Amino acid sequence: MTSCIPASLAFILVSLSLGQLGDGLNIFQGIYLVGIGWNEGSVGLALSLMGFTALLVQTFAGDLVDKTSMDRRIFLGAASILTACSALTVLLVHEGNTDHMLIFASKVIEGLSSSFIGPCLAALTLSNYGPKDFDMVMASNILWGHIGSVISAVLAGLLGYILYPNIKYCFLVIAFSAIMAVFFVQFIPEGDPLMGRGFHHVEQEEHVDGTNRKELIKSKESEAASYWEVFSDRKTCVLCLTGFFFHFANANVLLVLGELMGGGGNEDGSASRSAIPLIAGAIVTAQTTMSIATIVGDKLNQKGWGRKVLFTFGLVTLPIRCALIILWKDSGNAFLLSTQILDGLGGGFFGLLHPFLVADITFGTGRFNVVMGLTASCFGLGGTLSNLLGQIVVEKFGHVASLLGSLSISFIPLALFGLLMPETYGQRGKRHEDVVEMHYVAMDKGTMA
Repeated sequence: MTSCIPASLAFILVSLSLGQLGDGLNIFQGIYLVGIGWNEGSVGLALSLMGFTALLVQTFAGDLVDKTSMDRRIFLGAASILTACSALTVLLVHEGNTDHMLIFASKVIEGLSSSFIGPCLAALTLSNYGPKDFDMVMASNILWGHIGSVISAVLAGLLGYILYPNIKYCFLVIAFSAIMAVFFVQFIPEGDPLMGRGFHHVEQEEHVDGTNRKELIKSKESEAASYWEVFSDRKTCVLCLTGFFFHFANANVLLVLGELMGGGGNEDGSASRSAIPLIAGAIVTAQTTMSIATIVGDKLNQKGWGRKVLFTFGLVTLPIRCALIILWKDSGNAFLLSTQILDGLGGGFFGLLHPFLVADITFGTGRFNVVMGLTASCFGLGGTLSNLLGQIVVEKFGHVASLLGSLSISFIPLALFGLLMPETYGQRGKRHEDVVEMHYVAMDKGTMA
C-alpha cells in the first residue's frame, strides 16, 4: 500500500505524538499523589520503579531492535499503547495513602514499554535516511518531540485548572497521544533493516568492480562487532558515565521545583489551583527552550561545530540552574520559573547530541541500537537514583539540602566529559571504511598470489 503521507511528514507526526507521551507529566502525577495522601518518599519510589525497570530493560531492548526480523514499527506502536495505558492507571487511585501496588506495577510496565520507543525511532530514522542524513532528520524528530511535550503540558495544565481539584483527568492527554502515534507510525517506511542497526548497505558502495569483491564486502559488512568491543570502547564508557551523573544530579530538580512552586499550596499539602498553571508553565518553559536549543544545535552541527563544545555547554547549565533555584527559593514563582530556561538549554543540547554521539561511536559495528539502549540505561539509572534519593532527602532534610546535593554532583559530568571524551565529529563510519580497506588489500594480495 502506497502511503498517502510523505515519510518526512510521517516522522514529524509520530515524533510529535511520542513527545506527548514523555516524562513531562510525571510531575503532575507526583503532585497529584502527594495531594491525595502519598508522602514524597512513596512518590520518589514510584517514579524510581519506572527508571529501574528501564535500566534493566533498555540495553536488551536496543539489542532486540538491532537483531529483530520483525517490522520495528510494530514495536513502536505496541510500546506507545502500553506506555499510555500504564500512565492512565493513576485514574484508578483512591483518596488516601493507598493503592501503592497499583501505581508501582504500572510504573514497571511503563518502564518496560518506554524502553523500546527511543531505539525504535532512531533505528527507523537510520534505516530510512542512512548515516549522512541521520543527524538532520533525528534533529527534526527531537524538535517535534519537544513541541509535542509543550502541547501536552499546555493541554494537561488547562484541563487540570478547569477540572480542579480532579486534576487526574489531565492524564487523558496521554491516551490521545498514544492513539495518534499508533495511527501515524504506519505511514513511516520500514527502510533498510541492516542500515537501521548501523550497517552500510552494500549497494551504496561506490567504485566496486567485480562480483567477488562485492560479495565479500557484503558478507563481512553483515558481521556485527562483539559486544565487548563496543561496550569497552573508551568513548562509550565516558558517555555512559557522563550521562549517569548528569541525570543523577538533574532528574530530581524539576520535582523539587514543582514542590517549591505549589506542592504545598493547600493546608492538606495538595497543590493549590493556582499552582497547576505554574507547574505546566515550568514544563512548557523547559520544552520550548529545548526546541530552540535543538534548532540552534542542529544549525551549529551543520556548520561543523564539534560535539564536545555543544555537549559541554549543555552540561554547564545544570550547576548554574541548581545555584539559582537555591538563591531564589524565596523570591517568588517568576524567578523559580525562569530557571527552567537553563533546564531547556541543558536538556536540549544533551538530547540532541546523544544519538549523534552514539552514531559516531558505533556506525559500522552493527551495534547502534544496543549502545543507544546501554547509554539510555545508564542515564535512566542516574535519573532513578536522583528521584529516589532526592525525594528522601527532601522528606528528611528539606528542599535546599536536596538541591545542594544536585549542585555538588553536577560538576562530575563536566569533569568526565571535558577531560576524557575525544571529539567524535567526522568519525562516523570510520570503522566501516577501515574494514573495507582491509578487504581491498586482502583481495589484491589474493589476486597477486
